[in-house]
Amino acid sequence: MSQQVLKLGIPAGSLQEATADLFRKAGYKLSFASRSYYPTMDDPEINCTLIRAQEMARYVQDGSLDCGLTGYDWILENNAKVVELAELIFSKVSKRPVRWVLAVPNDSPIHSVKDLQGKRIATEVVQLTRRWLAQHGVEAHVEFSWGATEVKPPRLADAIVEVTETGSSLKANNLRIVCDLLQSTTRFIANDLACADPWKKRKMDDLILMLQGAMAAEGKVGLMMNVPRSKLPDVLALLPALQTPTISSLSDPDWVAVNTIIDESLVRAMMPELRTAGARGIVEYGINKIID
Repeated sequence: MSQQVLKLGIPAGSLQEATADLFRKAGYKLSFASRSYYPTMDDPEINCTLIRAQEMARYVQDGSLDCGLTGYDWILENNAKVVELAELIFSKVSKRPVRWVLAVPNDSPIHSVKDLQGKRIATEVVQLTRRWLAQHGVEAHVEFSWGATEVKPPRLADAIVEVTETGSSLKANNLRIVCDLLQSTTRFIANDLACADPWKKRKMDDLILMLQGAMAAEGKVGLMMNVPRSKLPDVLALLPALQTPTISSLSDPDWVAVNTIIDESLVRAMMPELRTAGARGIVEYGINKIID
């Protein structure tokens, strides 16, 4: 067994459970012990450390970690010099990118970035916000927010720059979105030294391949069925295959087996249609990974 170890950072906080779920779907058993910052994985060549996503890029950059998962927003906030090996679009609520937005109270006179001149802005992404304001030629006081940012306007701040997936928390606090600053997704990052090490690079590439395969399989199921050759064109016309369906001969020369992958949401409506078209022995089965 190899004596080499890949030092992998797992994001703590809001992304922790979503990350663990993705790793499990990819075939890795990732477990968290109470009050421990060192999750265990059933791969002895991977050593995991639980680190907040906000700090991940700095620890990867300086070599404390070989690689890790963090948001594109935190790479920019830390101005980190890391290698982005893959984009992994998942988050704590949805499968969409998160948005960093400028938000103000519903009755605020602020309606554009120009209206922020001389105003006070609370946010967790101070550097990102300052660079964004500078790009628009606006000077404002940007202060770090330790949390509960939505409750600060209008008494403690004129506006906030906050992350959102659905916008529900902002609406609940009587805030409206003025504009977007950035869309961010999770990235698998590494440092130059890890990328230059053939063993570590191969290990990271294999890990990324399995994670992407698990993501590709989300919401998909397999369908297999037996079809009379005479009805095959009608059945194939109903199948929105991921790729060309697999067609195999059966012992009865007048029948074939058809195997394909479709969106799970389509199965309920499609099965009766397939049967009407002539398919028999229709079986739905789950899939864990799709790797091209």
